[in-house]
Amino acid sequence: MKNPLFIGCGTAIATPFNEEGVNFKEFEKLIEFQIKEGIDAIIVCGTTGESATMTTEEKKETIKFAVDVAKKRVPIIAGTGSNNTKSAIEMSKYAESVGVDGLLIVTPYYNKATQGGLIAHYKEIAKNVNLPIIVYSVQSRTGVNILPETALELSKIPNITAIKEASGNISQIASIANLCRDNLVIYSGNDDQTVPILSLGGKGVISVLSNIAPKKCSKMVHDFLSGNIEEAKKVQLASVPLINALFSEVNPIPVKEALNLMGYDFKTPRLPLTPLTEKNKEILKREMEKYGLI
Repeated sequence: MKNPLFIGCGTAIATPFNEEGVNFKEFEKLIEFQIKEGIDAIIVCGTTGESATMTTEEKKETIKFAVDVAKKRVPIIAGTGSNNTKSAIEMSKYAESVGVDGLLIVTPYYNKATQGGLIAHYKEIAKNVNLPIIVYSVQSRTGVNILPETALELSKIPNITAIKEASGNISQIASIANLCRDNLVIYSGNDDQTVPILSLGGKGVISVLSNIAPKKCSKMVHDFLSGNIEEAKKVQLASVPLINALFSEVNPIPVKEALNLMGYDFKTPRLPLTPLTEKNKEILKREMEKYGLI
């Protein structure tokens, strides 16, 4: 049986930028807020963290900074994926050297690897590090899906412990759960599917919503896992309008605006992403008010 890196809610944390690069002062404020509110893990340099437009040096600085601030109060999981296997290995080894607790590694994008290529890619990374690895399946962004049979093969690699499933395909996730059983932990990669995935044996969510509502997101998962299913379902359904607002434009455009509305200085995403439109900003503000966030 594979041990979960965390049980509950892990925040796919946003990265604030300024003219100099990463705004570490604001980043620290958000990390401390997450920990104070009882988040179960923090994932840095993922999609929400805009890793695609960060330099290698910025990623390294951000990963190390998160580890130093957290001081083992919560697990820090670093996004170290790449469509270049060698680069993914180098970043993964660096993350291990500065003390992260685990790695989140997205499927190679653009290259469109075969299922056999995916297995070879992950095997090569896994044998070069000792950390637990969460594989990340998000076909809408990468063009590549991890099929259930491939997930089964990956689950046989000792330090591949989990999958972040963001395919949106509940039938596929059920097949992965059936094939892999206790050999692969499943985390929801979509906020609006957290409770459905928990019902299939999932252990939590890697969340965008928890950037702004960590306590509620974590409690929802723990309520479900402790048997308070009705309360978890109630929170899941009540969160849908806000989740829709957070994905009204491509992530992390709306969540950075949401953080600004809460008083953080997260500014706007880096190009080619652009600021949230005024129309969607009004919708987001309204839903945040309804949710009691502002």
